[in-house]
Amino acid sequence: MEHHRTPIYQTLKLFDDEKPISFHVPGHKNGLLFPDYAREYFDSILKLDMTELPGLDDLHAPTGAIAKAEKLAVDYFKSDHTFFLVGGSTAGNLAMILAACSAGDKVIVQRNCHKSIMNGLELSGAKPVFIAPEYDSEVDRYTNPSMRTLPEAIQKHPDAKAIVLTYPDYFGKVYEIKEMTDLAHEYNIPVLVDEAHGVHFSLGNPFPASALELGADVVVQSAHKMAPAMTMASFLHIKSKLVSKEKVAHYLQMIQSSSPSYPLMASLDIARSFLATLKSEVIDSVLQSASKVRGILEDSDHWNIVPTDDPLKISLQLKKGTSAKEAASLFEGQRIYPELVTHNQILFIHGLAPFQKMNQLKKAVKRVNEQLKNNSNHDTIDVAKLFPQTIEELALSYQAMNQLQTLQLSRAEAVGYIAAEAVIPYPPGIPLILKGEKITAKHIDVMEQLNIQGVRIQQREMDGIRVYRK
Repeated sequence: MEHHRTPIYQTLKLFDDEKPISFHVPGHKNGLLFPDYAREYFDSILKLDMTELPGLDDLHAPTGAIAKAEKLAVDYFKSDHTFFLVGGSTAGNLAMILAACSAGDKVIVQRNCHKSIMNGLELSGAKPVFIAPEYDSEVDRYTNPSMRTLPEAIQKHPDAKAIVLTYPDYFGKVYEIKEMTDLAHEYNIPVLVDEAHGVHFSLGNPFPASALELGADVVVQSAHKMAPAMTMASFLHIKSKLVSKEKVAHYLQMIQSSSPSYPLMASLDIARSFLATLKSEVIDSVLQSASKVRGILEDSDHWNIVPTDDPLKISLQLKKGTSAKEAASLFEGQRIYPELVTHNQILFIHGLAPFQKMNQLKKAVKRVNEQLKNNSNHDTIDVAKLFPQTIEELALSYQAMNQLQTLQLSRAEAVGYIAAEAVIPYPPGIPLILKGEKITAKHIDVMEQLNIQGVRIQQREMDGIRVYRK
């Protein structure tokens, strides 16, 4: 197919070239009404910020430019159908769960999933069965469930309506998802994958294979994370006989705006075209650039580079006694901003463009190293036994939670109670404590240590935890 074509963008541009007169929304009237102080930055994009006018198609019932763009995406990603998402991968994660299960249905879920997966389970009223990730001492974090755990979970719960996995993890690590998918299909259980960080896996070697290529039924990708798409622009791919395309479309129509952003949709169209037409020599230059950046970042006595499967992800693991939060702040002081900071690691994402400021990076690394020489010691956080049960369910069903009263307790008092809210270090957005999970002393200890090390935690109230009354 002609992957240089971008039907949505080209249609919007042609429409603007005709100098249309607006008696319709949006209120900026094709950019005519906009404050002068912001016009310089917004002017170009406002011309593409249209609504569902004749000839511009409708995301929720596409027959024109959007339909053509979706067909091009289907051809490139090798899916049965690809939906464009303007509500981020969150919208896709919600829709795939709602389409696959109903209230009371069992769903086997990777425990260290994104909070949007948990929100989808709660909205559906499903009964999650969590499979714990393995602790990988080499990278000092939880990664993915073991292939030993999934068969046990399926044997205990063969009536599960879906399996929800995350692939790759935030740091670019992958695992034997094909074997897991093949096993699930033996039981006619669909596999739903949050592949937010893997849209560029479609480029092939040396990148890992996409979960879609490896047999997953539904795969959601954040195009904006690694491809040239705007924030919140994502894809949902279906390649399945077990999940209904019509159901997914139904829930996407409910979840996503009835006035979807045309600039976001156009950027998805452009991102697909970019990936599909990216030349091998350009990919080689990007990989060489990433290798040089990794070499610069390696030059330190304060951290090590941890291994990963995605060559565009570079993770620094701080040595004992050095704070990741402090090191990240020092980088930011040099106007270099990493993607993610955990209690002990800093993640840098190279991206699909050659890096142009090697000398600036070298100077920044040297300066950060000098400043860290005088740092004070910091406690480390022991998370190796955070998930002692390999297969676990919530203490309460979502239906039961809706009937109970809540109260706010201090962290110390909350031990032994059932959490009425999720406690989420963000990023990466993976819950430390799940809503409906019994709070343990280990949870509280990790929370306290995360606070000391400056990790931001998403909670409604920072003073204590909201729990269900006993």
